Amino acid sequence: MDDEQLISQLFEDGDRALMSADVSELQRIYADDYVQHDESGAASTRQDLIDRLASGAIRFLSMKSTGREIRLLGPDFALVHGSEDDVIEQDGEQFPIRYVYSDVVMKREGRWQIVASQLAKPATR
Repeated sequence: MDDEQLISQLFEDGDRALMSADVSELQRIYADDYVQHDESGAASTRQDLIDRLASGAIRFLSMKSTGREIRLLGPDFALVHGSEDDVIEQDGEQFPIRYVYSDVVMKREGRWQIVASQLAKPATR
């Protein structure tokens, strides 16, 4: 597989790992120093994500990519822009969420990992 295919596979694996709360897969996919900023600007780490999933505080019931663009910017650096329509469960309630994202992906020690994410609410038309 070429790098673009490997990155696409990484994101598909990431969706499955989030829905199954697979800690070992999440550790493979998200870098140790991963940081995500959500729609409000709040930052969270890979461990924060793992802790929320492992405790059941949040569950991803379904995830649907509604667009993804991979931009290779070098041999070990890429930006991934996309959008999601997901259904989550939090505090005993299920609800849909929609967001757009920009992710920084880097190849470290020969494998691609997500190192940073920025989420935003999609624009309404």
